[in-house]
Amino acid sequence: MIDENKISCSMVIPVFNEEEVLLELYKRLTTVMEKLNEKYEIIFVDDGSKDKSFEILKKLCQQDKRLKIIRFSRNFGHHIAVTAGLDYAGGNTIVLMDADLQDPPEEIPKLYKKFKEGYDIVYAIRKTRNDSFFKKLFSKLFYKIFKLVSKVEIPPNIGIFRIISKQVVNNLKKCREKSRFVIALIGWTGFSSIGVETNRDERYAGKSKYNFLKSTKLAIDSIVSFSSFPLHLISILGFLVAAFSFVIGIYMSIKKIFFGMPVSGYASLIISLYFLGGIQLIIIGIIGEYIGRIYSETQNRPLYIIKEEIGFNENK
Repeated sequence: MIDENKISCSMVIPVFNEEEVLLELYKRLTTVMEKLNEKYEIIFVDDGSKDKSFEILKKLCQQDKRLKIIRFSRNFGHHIAVTAGLDYAGGNTIVLMDADLQDPPEEIPKLYKKFKEGYDIVYAIRKTRNDSFFKKLFSKLFYKIFKLVSKVEIPPNIGIFRIISKQVVNNLKKCREKSRFVIALIGWTGFSSIGVETNRDERYAGKSKYNFLKSTKLAIDSIVSFSSFPLHLISILGFLVAAFSFVIGIYMSIKKIFFGMPVSGYASLIISLYFLGGIQLIIIGIIGEYIGRIYSETQNRPLYIIKEEIGFNENK
């Protein structure tokens, strides 16, 4: 077991196919942490990398005992990797950041200074963001929709980069749902928080691991996990369709009975069938998402499977 009295700060960094970045990340990260004059550990969580990321991390770990590695048996996902790092973090202060160097390690002292004022959560607000127009638009829309349908307050233009207290981590450990959105879970805890503006760079090397499909899946998982609004929307949609159908039915009846005008049936019937069929599929899909979450949770499988641990004491 890690002696928490000795470790002041734990850094949790998920890694997935980042072989081109890790050496530079380690160099800049250790330089920053040395200046802070805190006793620290760096926990890298290898989320099933297929490149040489694990081999690079292993060599670094042999050189620097402050480094620790959790290696998954396969890719379990970004937020699951963050969760594993939090499960193993021994420090009273925990820094969360990605490995791609878009959030510069040099910004950590800025967050740390604000954290020392007594806040439990200090998150980075991206003052500058060197992402594509589409990615910025997708992110902006997601946060607006999430704020609209969820009771969890998440400031716009933020990511995983933040500092949180041990008390926040201890409460996060109680949340073991399979579909995880760590940013929202941290906000859900309700501890004191504040944002600090930071710069956001371009990726140091490589490509983003979040393509459109992964981003969309994360967005759907997040909304379904933190809101029942889609189910309420189904009820509203059903009422509107029923009301529309009733009005059209009255209109057709008046047209036929009082004015003797023929009512053409084939085209309107086909359009109505396609319309109602589409609505039904949407409803079934939304209900299916929630049922799928229930099924996943009742299976009670572990959030992740660890293939190898390096740097931790055997009793951990």
